[in-house]
Amino acid sequence: MTTNNHLMKTYAPLDVTFEHGKGAYLWDTNNQQYLDALSGIAVCGLGHAHPAITKTICEQAAKLLHTSNLYQIDKQQHLADQLCDVANLHRVFFSNSGAEANEAAIKIARLFGNNNNIDNPAIIVMENSFHGRTMATLSATGNRKVQAGFEPLVQGFIRAPYNDIAAIQNIANNNNNVVAILVEPVQGEGGIKIPDKNYLNQLREICDQQNWLLMLDEIQTGMGRTGEWFAFQHSNIVPDVMTLAKALGNGVPIGACLTNEKAGDLFQPGNHGSTFGGNPLMCATASTVIDTIKTENLISNAKIMGNYIADTCRKKFSKLDGVREVRNLGLMIGIVLDSDKVNGECGELVKLALDKHLLLNVTAGNVIRLLPPLIITQQQADSIIDIINELLTCVLLKKEAA
Repeated sequence: MTTNNHLMKTYAPLDVTFEHGKGAYLWDTNNQQYLDALSGIAVCGLGHAHPAITKTICEQAAKLLHTSNLYQIDKQQHLADQLCDVANLHRVFFSNSGAEANEAAIKIARLFGNNNNIDNPAIIVMENSFHGRTMATLSATGNRKVQAGFEPLVQGFIRAPYNDIAAIQNIANNNNNVVAILVEPVQGEGGIKIPDKNYLNQLREICDQQNWLLMLDEIQTGMGRTGEWFAFQHSNIVPDVMTLAKALGNGVPIGACLTNEKAGDLFQPGNHGSTFGGNPLMCATASTVIDTIKTENLISNAKIMGNYIADTCRKKFSKLDGVREVRNLGLMIGIVLDSDKVNGECGELVKLALDKHLLLNVTAGNVIRLLPPLIITQQQADSIIDIINELLTCVLLKKEAA
């Protein structure tokens, strides 16, 4: 691996460089094949080098990449129609990333509060959440580790425990400045934490009672990953604001902030913008992502294969003392480990898996996170499970022998 000292040290990459991919597989510069159970952290839902995506990118790049939002963009209009149709929402603002989509949501909430004569509008956010690394989204994130050193943080956020309705109600009873709740339907970076079944319904009810906006960060959960287009569709609700990115472009950078009628007309010309957001290339690609998910029935596959992987892991790992539980909602899967039992080697499992030519990661310190592409087959799922079982067995047996 070539070391380039001109790169800022914002990452600590593993010692591998991938050259090409196809479907659920990647090949490195030595032409070694790897099974991708991470999908670029929930980005490549259609896998690598999907022919429909490749075709769209090539055709659109040959026509037009960028004009700016000073002019009408038909690809942008079409994508907005598609998203609002599958989400049952009203308007869309396009950006380049999930953090930017969340920035738009935060600005909408503040504008909503100020328009309702609320001084110092505040947004309720959750402990162990992750919303991005810009200053506002970093401040909204519930992780002191990623905030450390960047103080002073942006004000206007009130933190509450995740999946705790009583805490939200207590804030409602004691704070007159709240204008919105920003929450992940499933906490991804926080360890694949899945809330109680009625959690979102109860948040929706409180927001309706208090005249707050319910804003859902579906950047990791959206675009079919949980076995529905969006995770909120497992509940009988519709949010006021929803943010998307990651799998929306299958690798082409794009973010989106969707709103209902209540929040949709708050932004007026000059309130917000993006130089690159919604350009023809990214919108054409995202439209093809939506079409492909539909035509290949990938939402159903995400539900079926997600449950298959999780159920099989539960059975296989039931006798491994170091595995606490297996969580999943569709193809968001978390294998929760006992840090003491694996002798502090949770993070080392990423490197051990790479040596076995499997890509995964560990989040929240002790959770193996699996985010395989929506195109995953049962044979590929079995390979993922077998490799993880082998790794965990070796690590745990070494601990027991010691």
